[in-house]
Amino acid sequence: MKKVTGIEVSLAIAEAAKLARVEVISAYPITPQTHIVEHLAELVANGELEAVYINVESEHSALSACVGAEAAGARTFTSTSAQGLELMHEILFITSSLRLPVVMVLVNRALSAPLSIWCDHSDVMAARDCGWIMLFCENGQEAVDSVIMAYKIGEDRRVLLPVMINIDGFTLSHVIEPIEFPDQELVDSFLPPYEPLFRLDPERPVTMGAYGMPEIYTEAKYAQEEAIINSKAVIKEVMEEFGKRFKRSYRVVETYNMEGAKAAFIALGSICENIKTAIDLLKKRGINVGLISLRLFRPFPSEELEEALINVERLMVVERAMPQGSINGPLYNEISSFAFSKGMNIKIEDYIAGLGGRDVEPHEFVNIALNPFKREGRENYRVIGVRG
Repeated sequence: MKKVTGIEVSLAIAEAAKLARVEVISAYPITPQTHIVEHLAELVANGELEAVYINVESEHSALSACVGAEAAGARTFTSTSAQGLELMHEILFITSSLRLPVVMVLVNRALSAPLSIWCDHSDVMAARDCGWIMLFCENGQEAVDSVIMAYKIGEDRRVLLPVMINIDGFTLSHVIEPIEFPDQELVDSFLPPYEPLFRLDPERPVTMGAYGMPEIYTEAKYAQEEAIINSKAVIKEVMEEFGKRFKRSYRVVETYNMEGAKAAFIALGSICENIKTAIDLLKKRGINVGLISLRLFRPFPSEELEEALINVERLMVVERAMPQGSINGPLYNEISSFAFSKGMNIKIEDYIAGLGGRDVEPHEFVNIALNPFKREGRENYRVIGVRG
């Protein structure tokens, strides 16, 4: 039986981890992800979740503990934000290289300095090439469903990779939304217990993370790269199965109002919902603009994006991270590189917005649609709302 509850999204994510029957949780508190792991600690302490909760002294240790637990064969969960993710940075690469399907919810937050506890995507963009599968969510229901799907994806023998679920800090993590929680029996039928291919066992010793001589290192990294590229087929398969069982369908590339649209926005995360409002306002004025939302960021969904862009002549990239000395922002660089490789003749514009949690209201997206960016001098992107 379906159950709809008004609940803070962070708490709903913790309940989703409970539904997934996680066995080990290791995390360190950092705003704005703390409510997730606080609630998990409460569920464990109250006996509502049969799991081990490991208290550690830092995020580096939190992910290290997850690596050890996962290597021993336990289904593990962690969560962090901003500086916490960067403190984990060393272990992010180890987790993916060891092919350990840890699931992490990254509650996106701006990186210091200046100190900010509010949302942008500078944290995830600083770690985008660490070998993790990366999903982005627009709302709380998607976040809950993504946790359940993430274990099914990562633990698949064809994948065996960690999964990072990105939700926007405060604007998503701390809001109360109506969430539909599935029955435990339905989740159990969709997500069987974790059966690792290899595990650390004194009775059957194995070596993990052995020394990689130059003669084998390239082949090891090539195999890892093949695994994440090929994971997309499994991701799509799991999303399709989830839709059939739970009656909520997801795609690696979501679209809105794209029929007949020659111009389109493209973005990640909850800001897409404000863009949809702007698109509806434009529609009332007889202006047809669409939206492409990347639910999957790693591996990059090239074929699906190419299909979404088939009739697009103008593409407005909206991203929440500064270029940091690059020619354009990280999302723009991904998309322009993709478009160039496919020989696409699309005018691509780069808009930096919502840094450090600054609001970006629908009328600002309306203005973007009505006033195409024109390069002046060395400027390759426009920062929305910046004050001189």
